[in-house]
Amino acid sequence: MTEAAQLDESTASEARLQYLHEVLESGRMRRLKPLLHSLHPAETALLLEGVPRTKRMLVWGLVPDDDHGEVLLHVNDEVRSQLIEGLDDDVLLAAADGLEMDDLADLLEDLPETVTQQVLRSMDQQNRERLESVLSYPADSAGGLMNTDTVTVRPDVSLDVVARYLRQRAQLPDQTDTLFVVSRYGRYLGMLSLARLVTLDPERDVSEVMDTSVEGLLVDMPASQVAKRFQDLDLISAPVVDDNERLVGRITIDDVVDVIRDEAEHSIMSMAGLDEEEDVFAPIARSARRRAVWLGINLFTAFLAAQVVGLFEATLSEVVALAVLMPIVASMGGIGGSQTLTIMIRGLAMGQIAFSNARTLFFKELAVAMINGVTWGLVVGVVAYIWFGNITLGVVIGTALIFNQIGAAVAGVGLPLLMRKMGIDPALAGTVVLTTITDIVGFGLFLGMGTLLLL
Repeated sequence: MTEAAQLDESTASEARLQYLHEVLESGRMRRLKPLLHSLHPAETALLLEGVPRTKRMLVWGLVPDDDHGEVLLHVNDEVRSQLIEGLDDDVLLAAADGLEMDDLADLLEDLPETVTQQVLRSMDQQNRERLESVLSYPADSAGGLMNTDTVTVRPDVSLDVVARYLRQRAQLPDQTDTLFVVSRYGRYLGMLSLARLVTLDPERDVSEVMDTSVEGLLVDMPASQVAKRFQDLDLISAPVVDDNERLVGRITIDDVVDVIRDEAEHSIMSMAGLDEEEDVFAPIARSARRRAVWLGINLFTAFLAAQVVGLFEATLSEVVALAVLMPIVASMGGIGGSQTLTIMIRGLAMGQIAFSNARTLFFKELAVAMINGVTWGLVVGVVAYIWFGNITLGVVIGTALIFNQIGAAVAGVGLPLLMRKMGIDPALAGTVVLTTITDIVGFGLFLGMGTLLLL
C-alpha cells in the first residue's frame, strides 16, 4: 500500500470514529446502522475498540448478525471478553455458526463452556473431530493456526481428472490457490497450483507438474516461524504436516497477517510494559494496577542509579557543573544502547541473529559506538569547556561519554541474548535493564572521574 493510500485509510478511519462519537452524543443510534452495514468486520471491530465501555453494547446491537462471529474474532481479547459477557447463549451460537475451522477454534477458547458444548453437539462427527484436532494444538503454533479444509489429489492422475473432480465439488474452500498432492496413505508430496491446473496440458499427470519445493510445516512449529516461512517464500498458503509427514491441514496468508500484526503490537507495547490485548477504555483501577507493576520495577532501577549518584554527594556539592552536565552522559548512553537493543530484538525476532553470528555483530556495534562516542565526546567536551571555562571538566565528560557509549553497545548486544537464553522476552524487560545499566555506568564514570580530577 502506498503512503498516500495509507494516509487516506487513516483519514477514513478517523472520520468514521468521529462520526460514531457524534451519533453517540446525539443519541440517534439508528444513523449508525448504514455505516456498520457498509463496513468490513475488521473495520467494525476497530470502531468497537474505540468506543467507551459503557456504550459499546449499544453499538454492538446495530452490527449485522452475519458479521457477529468475524467481529468477535477481530477485536482484542479484553473487548471480546466484555462483549461475550453481555451476550445471550443464542447470540453466541449464531456468531459461531459458519466460521472457518481455525477461526472457530480461536473463538471457542473465549466462549462459556455451555456454549462450547452446544457448538460441538451441533456439529457432525467429521467436523467435530477436525475442530478437536485444531484445539489440541497451542494457539501460537502451526497446528493452532491451520484450517483442516484441504483439497487433496493423488500424483498419478491427470490434470483433466483433477479439473473434473473440482467441477463435481462445485465449491472450493476460501483462500484456495493450491491443491495438495498426497500419497494413498495421506503423506504430503507437493503442491499443485490452480494456475498450473488451468494452463498446462490436461493430459499431463500431477506428478509431472506439481511443486515439491515447499516443505510441509510441522504442526508444532511456532507461529513466528510460520510467518517467517511465508515471508521468505512468498506463500499464499502452505501445508501443515504431522511427525509422519501426513497432511493434517493448511495455513493461509490471512492467518499469517494476523500473526505478524500481533507480534508487531506485542513488541511495541512490551517496551512500555503494556499488554497488546488491553482495552483502551479498560476500567481505571485495572489499568492503574497493571501499570503500577512496571512503574514499581522502573522506580527500583531508578533508585539504583540514584544510589550511585548519592555516593558522590560531596563531589556534587563542590563542583556544581557536574550536576548540570550529568544527565547528558546518561541520556546519550541510553539512546545509543536503545538503538543497538532495537536492532538486536528485531534481528532475533526475524531469525537474522543467533548466538552463532552474535560475535560479529558485537564487534560491529562496538566499532559504531566508539566512532559515535569519540565524535560526540569531542563535541560535548568542547561545549563544556566553552560553557564553564574548565578544560579538565571537558575532558571528564567527553571521556565518560565515550566509555558509556561502549558500555551501552555491550549491554545492547548482550542483554537480548542473555534474556533469550533465560526464556525472557527481550522486548518486555530489555529497555528498563539497559537504561539502568547506562545510567549507572554513565553516572559512575562521570562523577568518579570528576572526583579524581576536579577535587
